Amino acid sequence: MRHIRVISKEKDVVINMDTTYWGRNFGLMVIKDTFRNKILWYKFVRYETVSDYIEGIEWLKNNDFRIYGIVCDGLGGLFQALRQYRVQMCQFHQMMIVRRYLTSKPELPAADELLKISNLLAHTDKDCFVGMLNKWHDKWKDFIKERTTDNKTGKSTYTHKRLRSAYLSLQRNMYWLWTFYDYPELHIPNTNNALEGVFTDIKTKLRVHSGISKYRRMALIQEYIARHY
Repeated sequence: MRHIRVISKEKDVVINMDTTYWGRNFGLMVIKDTFRNKILWYKFVRYETVSDYIEGIEWLKNNDFRIYGIVCDGLGGLFQALRQYRVQMCQFHQMMIVRRYLTSKPELPAADELLKISNLLAHTDKDCFVGMLNKWHDKWKDFIKERTTDNKTGKSTYTHKRLRSAYLSLQRNMYWLWTFYDYPELHIPNTNNALEGVFTDIKTKLRVHSGISKYRRMALIQEYIARHY
């Protein structure tokens, strides 16, 4: 089920898109005009899929919106599906990915250093960040290549798998982490924080209606978006 609102006058847009959840199987997927704080399209979903995001993008295109930039998270396959656009991965989301791998207080010195570098992502420029990450890799490259052999099976695995995964996630997403920096004329945000603010607002208003049915919740969300966004 979805509700769509057409913004007829302003067709040139940079958009934020993301999904928030109430419980495990009830989510709200939103595409928002970055600069005008308008929700252009939304859909109720059980979970995030690339096809649902593309459905929203196609709806915008079919209604004559011109998309100059997209801010989104790192959902697998999404960047490839949006390759024709200028896509910015939310830097805060990337920082959270690294933190999940390393925890907020890692014990390994290499992990502690990488976490500190990751935490600077939204507070420094591209050249400085890439330089710090490359310097970290030069220092710890042999460490993250270490392998441990299982005496029973004879198979070997990386000894510091979570540390290695954290580093590789930064390397894999690097191309999309700095779109806002490479194309300053588009004024693309580097995070989805503005959309997170919308989600917080909606959830705060619905908190007084806890325990209502799914369909009643959907109706309240639709009404609130129509009135305020």
